[in-house]
Amino acid sequence: MAITLTNFTFLYMDANLKRLGDIVLGFGANVVTLLLILILTITRRNGRCNRRKSYIEKCLLYVTPALGACLSCVDLVLLVRTNRRREVILCFVPLSGFVMWIAVILSLKFACCACHVFTSQILCFWWIFRFLTDALHLNMIFTLQEICLIMLDIAFGISINVLRIKQAHPKIIPLEDPLIEDDDDQKRIEKNGSWWDLFTFGYIGSIMKHGSVKQLELENLLTLPPEMDPFTCCENLLRCWQLQECNNYSTPSLIWSIYGVYGWPYFRLGLLKVFNDCIGFAGPLLLNRLIKYLEKGSGSSVGYTLAISLGFISIFKSFLDTQYTFRLSKLKLKLRSSIMSVIYRKCLWVNTANRSGFSEGEIQTFMSVDADRIVNLCNSLHDLWSLPLQIGIALYLLYTQVKFAFLSGLAITILLIPVNKWISVLIASATEKMMKLKDERIRKTGELLTNIRTLKMYGWDNWFADWLKETRATEVTHLATRKYLDAWCVFFWATTPTLFSLCTFGLFALMGHQLDAATVFTCLALFNSLISPLNSFPWVINGLIDAFISTRRVSKFLCCLEHSRDFSIDSGFTSEDLAVCVEDASCTWSSNVEEDYNLTIKQVSLRVPKGSFVAVIGEVGSGKTSLLNSLLGEMRCVHGSILLNGSVAYVPQVPWLLSGTVRENILFGKPFDSKRYFETLSACALDVDISLMVGGDMACIGDKGLNLSGGQRARFALARAVYHGSDMYLLDDVLSAVDSQVGCWILQRALLGPLLNKKTRVMCTHNIQAISCADMIVVMDKGKVNWSGSVTDMPKSISPTFSLTNEFDMSSPNHLTKRKETLSIKEDGVDEISEAAADIVKLEERKEGRVEMMVYRNYAVFSGWFITIVILVSAVLMQGSRNGNDLWLSYWVDKTGKGVSHYSTSFYLMVLCIFCIINSILTLVRAFSFAFGGLKAAVHVHNALISKLINAPTQFFDQTPSGRILNRFSSDLYTIDDSLPFILNILLANFVGLLGIIVVLSYVQVLFLLLLLPFWYIYSKLQVFYRSTSRELRRLDSVSRSPIYASFTETLDGSSTIRAFKSEEHFVGRFIEHLTLYQRTSYSEIIASLWLSLRLQLLGSMIVLFVAVMAVLGSGGNFPISFGTPGLVGLALSYAAPLVSLLGSLLTSFTETEKEMVSVERVLQYMDVPQEEVSGPQSLSDKWPVHGLVEFHNVTMRYISTLPPALTQISFTIQGGMHVGVIGRTGAGKSSILNALFRLTPVCSGEILVDGKNISHLPIRELRSCLAVVPQSPFLFQGSLRDNLDPLGLSEDWRIWEILDKCKVKAAVESVGGLDSYVKESGCSFSVGQRQLLCLARALLKSSKILCLDECTANIDVHTASLLHNTISSECKGVTVITIAHRISTVVDLDSILILDRGILVEQGKPQHLLQDDSSTFSSFVRASQ
Repeated sequence: MAITLTNFTFLYMDANLKRLGDIVLGFGANVVTLLLILILTITRRNGRCNRRKSYIEKCLLYVTPALGACLSCVDLVLLVRTNRRREVILCFVPLSGFVMWIAVILSLKFACCACHVFTSQILCFWWIFRFLTDALHLNMIFTLQEICLIMLDIAFGISINVLRIKQAHPKIIPLEDPLIEDDDDQKRIEKNGSWWDLFTFGYIGSIMKHGSVKQLELENLLTLPPEMDPFTCCENLLRCWQLQECNNYSTPSLIWSIYGVYGWPYFRLGLLKVFNDCIGFAGPLLLNRLIKYLEKGSGSSVGYTLAISLGFISIFKSFLDTQYTFRLSKLKLKLRSSIMSVIYRKCLWVNTANRSGFSEGEIQTFMSVDADRIVNLCNSLHDLWSLPLQIGIALYLLYTQVKFAFLSGLAITILLIPVNKWISVLIASATEKMMKLKDERIRKTGELLTNIRTLKMYGWDNWFADWLKETRATEVTHLATRKYLDAWCVFFWATTPTLFSLCTFGLFALMGHQLDAATVFTCLALFNSLISPLNSFPWVINGLIDAFISTRRVSKFLCCLEHSRDFSIDSGFTSEDLAVCVEDASCTWSSNVEEDYNLTIKQVSLRVPKGSFVAVIGEVGSGKTSLLNSLLGEMRCVHGSILLNGSVAYVPQVPWLLSGTVRENILFGKPFDSKRYFETLSACALDVDISLMVGGDMACIGDKGLNLSGGQRARFALARAVYHGSDMYLLDDVLSAVDSQVGCWILQRALLGPLLNKKTRVMCTHNIQAISCADMIVVMDKGKVNWSGSVTDMPKSISPTFSLTNEFDMSSPNHLTKRKETLSIKEDGVDEISEAAADIVKLEERKEGRVEMMVYRNYAVFSGWFITIVILVSAVLMQGSRNGNDLWLSYWVDKTGKGVSHYSTSFYLMVLCIFCIINSILTLVRAFSFAFGGLKAAVHVHNALISKLINAPTQFFDQTPSGRILNRFSSDLYTIDDSLPFILNILLANFVGLLGIIVVLSYVQVLFLLLLLPFWYIYSKLQVFYRSTSRELRRLDSVSRSPIYASFTETLDGSSTIRAFKSEEHFVGRFIEHLTLYQRTSYSEIIASLWLSLRLQLLGSMIVLFVAVMAVLGSGGNFPISFGTPGLVGLALSYAAPLVSLLGSLLTSFTETEKEMVSVERVLQYMDVPQEEVSGPQSLSDKWPVHGLVEFHNVTMRYISTLPPALTQISFTIQGGMHVGVIGRTGAGKSSILNALFRLTPVCSGEILVDGKNISHLPIRELRSCLAVVPQSPFLFQGSLRDNLDPLGLSEDWRIWEILDKCKVKAAVESVGGLDSYVKESGCSFSVGQRQLLCLARALLKSSKILCLDECTANIDVHTASLLHNTISSECKGVTVITIAHRISTVVDLDSILILDRGILVEQGKPQHLLQDDSSTFSSFVRASQ
């Protein structure tokens, strides 16, 4: 009896202590609120409210406190009447609540500063914090009025926070920023009078409606808020980075720079996330109370209150989730634009020498991959502390349910931490190796795309594609390592909740406790809360690893020294009369300080007076181009000084043109001046060319000027420089690509004409006419200035080398041809582009409507049907085993609860263990199947894409910017490699999870089937309405992304030209425009996604409310239909709770999958490009062609159907062994002859015969491999020199050295290390002239009966060209040689010449015979050149 009394006493004391804690908590919260109101009213008594409140606001602000005061009064009266023991302390809570609400009413009614008090940051944040105290206060809820008081408390807190958002001043200092920051959306919504749209994202509605009925266009997108302007974001990050460089010069940190810009807003979002995560645990607590209520079977109204509260908590969390995601997404967009802009800007400001430590592919990867990975840091950093917090709270709540039994599950989790850490280290290593190979692959892909025309002419396209596939295969090995390690991570963390459940309930039962429905299903709800953080944790770790690796990579690039044109080392010399002053300068192309000995410019001293015309001459590889680049600051000066006086215009040896109109290329960001514009075009001999173009100067120039001849490209680059009107002109061999007639015109009208005659001109040249007109000659030899002075003072030891020519190259201004054609130019400056002109560069296509099932089917084919079926079956069975596990638990608690169990605890545990093992095995199968299938698809997609593109005609590459194609190989392929399998895995898990929940809910509560039909109808309508817009936005996203990469690739190629013109800011502005459009699509996409997510979560909340209310109704026994046992009802409620997030996740993952599938769709577009006719009905023998006979019969050829023909009814015969020259002014169709012969462009009519065989009937690669060619643009790829000369390994080393000696390039090869020396990207190890000589050596090694030379000596000095002419004559006896030339001296000794004009063969015959005929066209050429 004494023991019983003691136990009763202890229980009573424990209950009183618990009640006392609840009273203190409630009373304390009310007192703090009251004090805050009084303090704020006193401190802000001078404030005035200038804004009128709306009717709804008045209702919320006045009615809510009034109801709160009334209910507190009622609660106080009832408590006093029922409190028989007269315990005064119990009255503290309702009394303090009543006083608090009265204070609120008085302050709102009579205080002038009420709006300032209740929109105070402190009070608003405190009222949010009160929600947490109310959640803890749930332990003492037994009456309806108490529940109503809590709901009123929450409603009032939301109201004042909304009012604060509406009244917040836009210009506030950071420390006063609200928890949810103010932005342009709020101002726009206030202006439209629909503040509710701020929380429901209703302002996207018009775009959604538009997208559901018709195709969205870029102008339909949402405008960006001012704080998201990419230019502002770039400036902010750049400022912090520069501060880092000043404070921490050796190792500046990009992470700290990002923190300096976005740290405080990111921290505020962290506070919001803390609150959101804590609210998430109110659901399991309410579920516990509801199941306990159902077990008791009480008929009071508390059950309905708990059921309704469960629903409303879900609704409230839906709003919090979407607002947090919205704010975080905006921050991520700002960070993305910052990083992309800073990387682009760095590419413009870093000179060539400092950039040499990074390959072009590596820099492109910074923009396409690393930027996205750094942006994902925003998710990972918050998740890094948020997920452990969620796990910790869940574990604490588990302890309250099953005491120390949860430690068994926790032990499994802790044991997996070192395993996952080890896996993470391996993943980091594999990722770093994979990224290096990805850089290499993208670089090689860029090389292939840039030089595809040349590769096809050589017949190397297949070999180069195989080389690319080998690089891809090595990359995939590291990708496979990463994917399989990821699969292990997924397995460990996905099986953890099941193992947790087994160990926890098993130990709890073995400890002698009896399982009941409330305990089991509260724990299950908490386990479900653990699933997301536990599954997400490995991805968070991987994301952090990827982000930090990418941060290090980008930081290393950003640390490069920026370009400085005027620099000096130990020199203070300046002079106003000099344009260029070089004092003992030594320069190198290397960025590595330890490689200073590898000097390209050695101890050069040079002084150029203002207004002089300087000709820089020297043999091939003597350092002429390097001298110009050292003046531009593109090389690293390791000794001496280089000073320039005035602005600079630069024309590189390889002309660089933008993808755009003719006018855009010439203006280059300068204002349009019609007089200077026309004078420039005339001086550069472009008036005739432009008049023949469709659209005039509004005609589009293709990627890298592929639709122009070499001479036209050179003249457009020169026109840009002339139009710019700079003080100094650095011209690198601008006359080599044009014929002598046009060259003479340019020399007299442009270089020596009124536009430039008072400017300083420094020109590298081999043109004798230009040398003879120069005021000063600079002779370069092996990187040194061998001699400088006037032409008349040139020593005899130097003079013969550069005067070896004949009279035909000496042009005279008295014989310049007249230009009668009129220009087709719009003087008003309106940018109108004709349809025909626009065909030159095709706009990027995008599909309409939903992603077709064929795209999914193709991806399944890439993965393999067998593995696809294995994935589907394992996923369904895995979910079935999980549902079976939960149903077995339900059965267990029902049997033990009724006390009628026929089995022992060990039997129940054994069955539970079997379910756990089956679930683990199936999880492992699914994880590895997905990894294997994703890898297989990635390999097949890349190989199929490269194979299709290799076989595409050159016209496709001419009309498609290489950046657009490269986007497929970088961004889209990265999506297929990494993102798509991941999101598909999530989609499948969500689908089978939702399917399992629906099946279980339908089994437990039959009435749920009645709700299922309208629910599915609403759900399908929502997803159809959203998906149509989402698809369009995703496609617009891809389309708007391509110009960014195209512009970036283009800028990398021409960065030295941009720096020379000091046009960096202009190009940054162009890039910002592209980026702004990309940001707008992403922003609209995010808002649309959140619009859907909120509505789906609200729909899920309604289901939770329905299930909870039905459970309460069923517990009263008022329905004829049974709602099941307490175990089954608990299972239904625990399944209904995660339905909120699962519904949103399903459609989000489905939509994301569809978005990611757009990448597959875009890749499939390029798998459907037109293909060359690779095969042919006739086969070729190994020794074909035997004679080298070439016949053209009435050949007509067009590059594009809408353009004039490049060749018109051309007919001629070249006998075997003849050496034939093809001449004509630039753009006459000379190179088109070779394009037709190599079948690069199909002929419209006529036929071409080689040794009597129609080449259209021959296998195209065999045809090209049997012909030898030296292209107009020399091509060397990154790799060994031996591979460049003989990639197929058909020649012995002695033969290679012999040919190199005959091509006068042996010494240059020996100086760089021989045949095994490494050729840098684009052949930068050699000068352009040396590259042409190496390409000639490559052609001679082929030993073909037909050799085509397309201006192969254009960039070579006259002396070397003469020696090569003798070499070709001796080496190519019996070989048909077709030479395209601009120097008449090159063709005058040949067997025959063909003269073309505008695609028409106007004359042919032997040069000597034609010279004797004064009426011949050739004679007129010669007379004009004398």
